[in-house]
Amino acid sequence: MFIAAFFRVVPNKLGGILTTSPSVDIENNFDVFRKFQFMNLWIIEADFEKDFMKITYFCVFFYKFNLCLNKVKVLFRSLVGIDQVLEKLSTVIDPDLKKDIVSMGMIKDLELNDSNLKFTLELTTPACPFNIEIEDDVRRVIGEITEVENFDLKVTAKVMEGRSLEDDTTMKTVKNIIGVASGKGGVGKSTVSLNLALALSQTGAKVGLLDADIYGPSIPLMLGMKDSYMQVEENKLQPAISNGIQVVSFGFFAEQSHQAAIYRGPIISGILKQFLVDTDWSNLDYLIVDLPPGTGDIPLTLAQTIPITGILVVTTPQEVASNVAVKAIGMFEKLNVPIIGVVENMSHFICPNCNDKHYIFGNGGAQKISDQFNIPFLGEIPLNSGIMSGSDTGKPIMISNPDSLSSVAFRNAAKNIAGQCSILALKLKEEMAAENKNDETAPEASTN
Repeated sequence: MFIAAFFRVVPNKLGGILTTSPSVDIENNFDVFRKFQFMNLWIIEADFEKDFMKITYFCVFFYKFNLCLNKVKVLFRSLVGIDQVLEKLSTVIDPDLKKDIVSMGMIKDLELNDSNLKFTLELTTPACPFNIEIEDDVRRVIGEITEVENFDLKVTAKVMEGRSLEDDTTMKTVKNIIGVASGKGGVGKSTVSLNLALALSQTGAKVGLLDADIYGPSIPLMLGMKDSYMQVEENKLQPAISNGIQVVSFGFFAEQSHQAAIYRGPIISGILKQFLVDTDWSNLDYLIVDLPPGTGDIPLTLAQTIPITGILVVTTPQEVASNVAVKAIGMFEKLNVPIIGVVENMSHFICPNCNDKHYIFGNGGAQKISDQFNIPFLGEIPLNSGIMSGSDTGKPIMISNPDSLSSVAFRNAAKNIAGQCSILALKLKEEMAAENKNDETAPEASTN
């Protein structure tokens, strides 16, 4: 009689959703229920004239009970909690950061209404190399929660601060500063700097490009900005704008366009400081600084003037270039500046007729540096005549031919660089948190 008793209780608990006919006594007519439940065995023996009304009433009752069960299922389905959702999402790991997306604070604006789930996935950079993989993993784990029927996911990005803004009162609007260095000239460092800046910008990041080669500024020519200039407003230099990136270069000063910059080290260092701290950089995610070759005053000034995220080393495959690039790495390591990684330019040539790779300048120079210093190998850029012609005509290959193999290589390298910046930003955040914790516990230890 438990089932019959349960039927009588349900209407009271669910506010009358389930009702039975008052002329049918469920307990006293349990035999009808038994005949109906086991229809295959008993309905043939039923006396339809005698039991027809009872069976009819019970059919109506069973139909309403079915409706009630559906409502109960919906009720229990809606009981899926936020904790259960977050527990599932915590199994999704960022491949770069090696941490789950919940502890990293990537889940924003989570809303759970009955069986409807909605939230924003906020990546650490729009250039995240694993953005598709992370999004797919999120959709997979949410799909495993059967109680969720409707899922609305929005994917955005907020670039992490890869340098201590507390220690920099002059450039608080710049989250990451990436110096691009090489041990020697002729490796295509400026070309790499420019196309990486464009590649980052095309992901949606806010990017600036500082041409710090005072002696030989080339960025204005490569961007077709020979006639452009920089204005001064409220004692701040206003960057020129090209293809969505903010550009500052000594080459914008007309009186210097055809003259050699004959300056001693202190003056050069002063110019770079002005370009850095006296420029109105407008809320940048990444500032790419194209450094002159070698280990002279300008790289030293950059490292000692402001906190920077790290250094990207550009080399070519041949040993003569990689051996000199090592000197730049050694300099910045002595200055305690992180090395973001190494990029190999002019890595190989792909024959347009047979698609074979030809290693014109040798093979594996950047990989050797990566292995020797335990720094990330972030990409290799193939030789392409379009890179040269684009630089001369002011139309970089990322703009003139975005689908070329070289553009794809620049795009992949840019994503890897952005990923390394996020790793360095997380490391910095953890170090600062540890320092703050030590500062809080230090007074307690001294009093004890």
